[in-house]
Amino acid sequence: MVTKAQLAALGLFDAKVPRYTSYPTAPHFGRDIGAGDFTRWIEEIPQGAKVSLYVHVPFCRRLCWFCACRTQGTQSDAPVIAYLETLKSELAMLGQHLPEGVRLSRLHWGGGTPTLLQPGMMEDLAGAIKEIAPFTDETEFSVEIDPNEIDAARLDALAAAGMNRASIGVQDFNEEIQQSIGRLQGYDITKWAADEIRARGVASLNADILYGLPHQTRERITESVQKLLSLNPDRVALYGYAHVPWMAKRQQLLPSDALPTPEERLDLFDTARRLFMWDNYAEIGIDHFATQTDGLTVAQKTGRLRRNFQGYTDDTAEVLIGVGASSISKFPQGYAQNAPATGAHTAAIRDGRFSTTRGHAFSDEDRLRSRMIEQLMCEFRIDSAEMCATFGITPQAVRKMLDDSAAQFPGLLQVDEGGMFVPHEARPLTRMIARSFDAYELSTAGHSSAI
Repeated sequence: MVTKAQLAALGLFDAKVPRYTSYPTAPHFGRDIGAGDFTRWIEEIPQGAKVSLYVHVPFCRRLCWFCACRTQGTQSDAPVIAYLETLKSELAMLGQHLPEGVRLSRLHWGGGTPTLLQPGMMEDLAGAIKEIAPFTDETEFSVEIDPNEIDAARLDALAAAGMNRASIGVQDFNEEIQQSIGRLQGYDITKWAADEIRARGVASLNADILYGLPHQTRERITESVQKLLSLNPDRVALYGYAHVPWMAKRQQLLPSDALPTPEERLDLFDTARRLFMWDNYAEIGIDHFATQTDGLTVAQKTGRLRRNFQGYTDDTAEVLIGVGASSISKFPQGYAQNAPATGAHTAAIRDGRFSTTRGHAFSDEDRLRSRMIEQLMCEFRIDSAEMCATFGITPQAVRKMLDDSAAQFPGLLQVDEGGMFVPHEARPLTRMIARSFDAYELSTAGHSSAI
């Protein structure tokens, strides 16, 4: 049994580490990757391959104070309409370079608030996507839905476009907490959205909930989780609130003196985790939960669980293309990120060029360390045989990397000829363990709390 005192001694409550949805992490992307690299990597996709597509809509009717995403507020549809035209132009340009026969494995609309698009706009965007990369019978089309910014007509449009997974952000149902984070969203309106989504035959429902928010207590998170469970989500992401007001200025509006301590954050997470487990959800990685029949649970049991910018996924496509301002694409060759500012992104597309402004080309060492970190984050282990067979590294070299990592967590990690295993009681340290395999300098990145 690992005690809080041991976790504290190992630095869990003081550490700032990445969430490792990519490796290397985005702060280490460089300006040496540009539109030419992105174009070439698109053209090198094999003919007939399945790819995933992420579409970023950076607009919100209101800006939630807790959010650190790239978003901008608007009360008018005018900038949204203009941005949609940019997206359609970007997609058309993408279609000119995509090899023949490319189809969609996954499609995700995120933001921001993609559901502020009007029904006709949703239809236009979906049509522009299907024109360059058609759906298959297995395509998963997911949309982030704000219950405060959705109605029957827009749900009808999304269902008609093929949405078969919806994701609802909950954060917390307690009104005082909602007031403190600038996100008012009652249980009734959330339940209405969930019921209406399912009424349209959407097969799967995701939900996000946060721990570590101002004024959050064990009793309050218990009540919020129980309300969330009454909606019967297929997947739940239990994210730790990342308080980074030096990066997200709007977070300065939160009452920082009401934030829980790192020790209290761990207790909040454990409280919520136990509730999901008691309701027979499978524990997926460090912060997700899923029903026993959900694709994530199946992927975990069969060794196909993966991690990307949306968190945990069962998507095995080797290419993820990001469309829209600030979107990040992943190729076997590396990462490519679009211009973060909407104006700069739009200007590039109008000039007939992709807006890629930075990225990273993978080295062989990057690929090895990336897979080690991903396997840790997904399976809490590193398989030495896989590393040797896939990356041509010797068993002795792998063993040294594992031993060096284990030495930083004395007595907690199991290392043998087969690889490394993280016991359940040590799993709060997973991101810190992953950090021990990260060859890049952390001090320049400014990441969030390890718990």
